Amino acid sequence: MADDELPTEWLRAVLPLAVLSAVAEEETYGYAVAQRLQAAGLGAVRGGTLYPVLNRLEADGLLTSSWREGVGGPGRKFFAATDAGRDHLHRRAAAWHTFTERAAGLFPSPRSTR
Repeated sequence: MADDELPTEWLRAVLPLAVLSAVAEEETYGYAVAQRLQAAGLGAVRGGTLYPVLNRLEADGLLTSSWREGVGGPGRKFFAATDAGRDHLHRRAAAWHTFTERAAGLFPSPRSTR
């Protein structure tokens, strides 16, 4: 693993919240969510990983979806966050920040030579 590559288990843990956050920004479709996650530095998230997360979030009532005809191409399934999804995002994001701050207090500084 390269020094700047994130461990897979970290991505697996944060992916549902990151996907919900990307969809909460604006109604969007899966490929655009994957691009947003990659642009944020989380690496390439394949459809076989992404779509089950989107479908689980929808089944949990945190997202809704609708099909739209494509302009000059196939239709796309668009996702939007529900009010419950935005509420869940805010609560879980606050908990994530608390968790990462506490965990960071246990680790040596990245600059330490030890």
